Amino acid sequence: MNPRKIVKKMIPSSVFHVSEPYGHLAEAVAFNSAYGFPAKRLKVIGVTGTNGKTTTSFMIHRMLVDAGYSVGLMTTVAYGVGDDIKPQMEHMTNVTVPQLMKRLKMFNSKGIEWLVLETTSAALAQNRVWGVPYSIVAMTNLTHEHLDYHGTFERYRTAKVKLFKICNRNMRGQRVGIVNADDPSAKYFSDAIANPITYGIKGGDLRATDIKLGPKGVKYTAKLGNKTYQIDCHIPGSFNVYNSLVAVALGNKLGLSKEQIEKGIAALEGVEGRMTNIDEGQDFSAIVDFAHTPDAFEKLFNDIRPTVKGKLIVMFGSAAHRDKAKRPIQGKLAGKYADEVILTEEDDRDEDGRSIQEDIAVGAKSEGKQEDKDLFFVPDRTKAIEFALSRAKNKDDLVLMLGKGHEKTIERIDGEHPWDEIGTAHKAVKQLMSKRV
Repeated sequence: MNPRKIVKKMIPSSVFHVSEPYGHLAEAVAFNSAYGFPAKRLKVIGVTGTNGKTTTSFMIHRMLVDAGYSVGLMTTVAYGVGDDIKPQMEHMTNVTVPQLMKRLKMFNSKGIEWLVLETTSAALAQNRVWGVPYSIVAMTNLTHEHLDYHGTFERYRTAKVKLFKICNRNMRGQRVGIVNADDPSAKYFSDAIANPITYGIKGGDLRATDIKLGPKGVKYTAKLGNKTYQIDCHIPGSFNVYNSLVAVALGNKLGLSKEQIEKGIAALEGVEGRMTNIDEGQDFSAIVDFAHTPDAFEKLFNDIRPTVKGKLIVMFGSAAHRDKAKRPIQGKLAGKYADEVILTEEDDRDEDGRSIQEDIAVGAKSEGKQEDKDLFFVPDRTKAIEFALSRAKNKDDLVLMLGKGHEKTIERIDGEHPWDEIGTAHKAVKQLMSKRV
């Protein structure tokens, strides 16, 4: 019988309309029962945190695949098995319970042993991952985000910690939690798991030293007990020191050799929409990145600003019906670090786009930015990309296009529209070059 028909027989439809998390829990129980609890046939590695989840998940997946493991992957950007990775079209990290069950069954049919599952606070709070027996979990960091949903930072943190508690109840798993020791919330996560492994730059069981940041990646030495690793990560940004340390810790726990860990991390050349270089032979630099939180902004700007000898031009917006408190913070950070700020749409949905941009502009203006001088409002995102690129005049200038990254749709008042930030940026650069010839 069709699993959906089984679910309908098991639970009245009215249950699915009650307030969350109970409606989602009922759905998760029903669909797991109908599909035979497919996650139980997998060893699941869960990755959570505010920033870095997707890149960290990709690093772990790449390292394990190269080491010969049979591994599935489910992230914000993509899902799949081994090297057969497909784009994630849904505008969410953790898909609906029915879709999750289908993908888990697909992993079962392909004989997958391990699954790297990026896991969000909303999915945890709503019980959408009920029935998933996490064996190893990791926390990247915890900063200001999703307070529109959770209400307070404490509730947001509680939702994230829930992943570690779920893992700790899985007596058939390894009950290992990999925790960012440099994060202020580290103790909440370490205390929730039987076997914590901490990592960091300032502290931790696993520590990075001799860090060298470059435009094409980061290099550093990692030490864990009497083991030393020379890590060469090909994705730039100091935050990728932390992301890759998670992979080192996990590889060590699974017994991978020094060579397997080092080669596995180095094998990942990039993640779509994460520090993606737009190169059409133009005489300036352009990058697309998914950064959309104050913490991600600050880390990105801190890394980028010292390397830019010319103008730093930043284009971004802020999603409607999300954490409004972050808007002026984003504007302030952009105003502080960038020479020019261009504000545009970013999933405005049914909220007035200009109003969102004005909220952001408050922060930019507090750093001295002036409208039509070094602060611009360009409501259409395609035109905003074109305008931002046109402001770059020499080889030392850099244009950052932030907030959408890999996403394949943009949400406006009339619904979702197809979107390709990277493709749009490439096209705009080509058009600009043809005009300048």
